[in-house]
Amino acid sequence: MLMNMKELLEVAYKHNFAVGSFNVANSEFVRVVIESAEEKNAPAIIQIHPNELELVGDDFIAYVREKCKNTKVPMAIHLDHGSSVKDVMRAIRNGYTSVMIDASHASFEDNISITKEVVKLAHDVNVSVEAELGTIGSNEGSSEAGADEILYTDANDAKRFVEETDIDTLAVAIGTSHGQYKHAGKPELKLDLLAEINQKVGIPLVLHGGSDNKDEEISQTYLHGVAKINLSTDMKSAFFQEMRRFLTDNRGAYEPDVIMPSARKAAQEIVKQKMDLFNSTNKANFYFN
Repeated sequence: MLMNMKELLEVAYKHNFAVGSFNVANSEFVRVVIESAEEKNAPAIIQIHPNELELVGDDFIAYVREKCKNTKVPMAIHLDHGSSVKDVMRAIRNGYTSVMIDASHASFEDNISITKEVVKLAHDVNVSVEAELGTIGSNEGSSEAGADEILYTDANDAKRFVEETDIDTLAVAIGTSHGQYKHAGKPELKLDLLAEINQKVGIPLVLHGGSDNKDEEISQTYLHGVAKINLSTDMKSAFFQEMRRFLTDNRGAYEPDVIMPSARKAAQEIVKQKMDLFNSTNKANFYFN
């Protein structure tokens, strides 16, 4: 069942769970997400970054839409880190049900102005909008947007930003980064800041950089307004680690139907674990009452 993401996340926000939003770069990852979601009876979001769209091409989205429309669980298709109105319009024309405009590196006033323009365009055609305030870090190996220095979201700025832009969801910076943490220690998420932002804005919040963080902290975020958690690195790492192992042990293999299944299964195990962690397992029924 394909949905507008605003409607998808309103339920999660109300019932204190988070919907996993998973970056896909080919049809194998689409299967990973959808089959995991159906097994776990969990809502899910398939998101595609502009870099990933360049890899798969616009026609790929028609396939994704058809797969999502035929699922037994609620799904949305989301543009991850659109950096311009052009990115957003391309996504809308391709049939995404949700878009992100990331103008977080612009000035606060410019971020408001750009986001307002996107909201007007998207809401006119029933597409939801996510924006970002503050900056998410970027670790080595990530092709997603990110900054060398994390600028934490200010709660008062968040309140004004939401009121002036009429966005549906807000991505907040509370200490996460895209990619894998190469150092021994993982970041401490500022859960007190998250709680303050949630109290002031009253709309579903988004956590970017959901991979490689402490489970005990992630499990607290959806109690403080996070209704969407982005995940890419953990899922992709499991997929390609298993593929490397298989190809090393089976050097003569070349048929995709032999190579792909174990890699897909490894990625699915991660996705299913994350659905349990995000408390979205068995929550699909909430959308059919």
